[in-house]
Amino acid sequence: MKNDDRSHIEELAHLYVDGAFDRRELLHRVARVTGSIAAATAALAALDLDIHAQERVAIAPAHQVPEDARDLNVQNVEFPGEAGVIFAHLARPVRGRRHPGVLVIHENRGLNEHIRDVTRRTARAGFVGLGIDLLSRFGGTPADPEEALRLYQQTTTAGRLSDMLSALTYLQSLRRVEGDALGAVGFCAGGGNVWNLALNTDALSAAVPFYGAPVPSPDALSALGTPVLAIYAELDRTLTRGVLPVVLRLEELQKPFGFHIYEGTRHAFHNDTGANYDPDAAKDAWRQTTAFLRKHLVSPDAPTA
Repeated sequence: MKNDDRSHIEELAHLYVDGAFDRRELLHRVARVTGSIAAATAALAALDLDIHAQERVAIAPAHQVPEDARDLNVQNVEFPGEAGVIFAHLARPVRGRRHPGVLVIHENRGLNEHIRDVTRRTARAGFVGLGIDLLSRFGGTPADPEEALRLYQQTTTAGRLSDMLSALTYLQSLRRVEGDALGAVGFCAGGGNVWNLALNTDALSAAVPFYGAPVPSPDALSALGTPVLAIYAELDRTLTRGVLPVVLRLEELQKPFGFHIYEGTRHAFHNDTGANYDPDAAKDAWRQTTAFLRKHLVSPDAPTA
């Protein structure tokens, strides 16, 4: 098999794990590369991918939050960025005057429905959630996840950082946001972007990367001024091993951080639309996330209403 074909199949498998499409669609897309369903099955087996796991994710979890939830104000918004308009999904609690703002950063397939849902969950937890579309420079996230991945691969670290900084500025401008109480949470590539954002701004008061990739260089961590809660998966072994030097360096520097590896979980275990979803770990990780955000973003004197 050619290296390009192998890389393409790995990308498709990753999209499947992230919930981009079901098992049947995965097999069809891989078969276009390999020439047959049998060859596709063999190629996926070589990646140690359990293509039957998707059947276990049949019922939408109760913690998903609909766009028309009565306790939230939800809308799609646009705001200026360095290269033009930036698209985002905004959600805030109906009750209460002002709340901390939390930037929600998607995986490498754009601002999809799952991340929009996570943005609304963030609002239900008592924050103003802003789910940024880092494909805004290409006109926004397309419907096809494979095309979205292709576009994401054309983004740059500098461009993504600039757009995230613009998103923080937009959050600070909202009258319902406590401007000096900003956090960020991101998943996979979005977790990597959370790491990078935390290293390049003093506007954040809390950052939560879920199995964030790439991990930062330990040499860069002296610039980190943001408390970080890093969440990783035990069976996502290469990535989780890669973050251990970061943890050791944070400890050496006495930076405020938390680190949690969820036993028996795989990459993207929090994504309830994907094959690796682990409901128990996901529920606990989200509880830990919201508690961490409240600890660092909510003033002890803030009203509860």
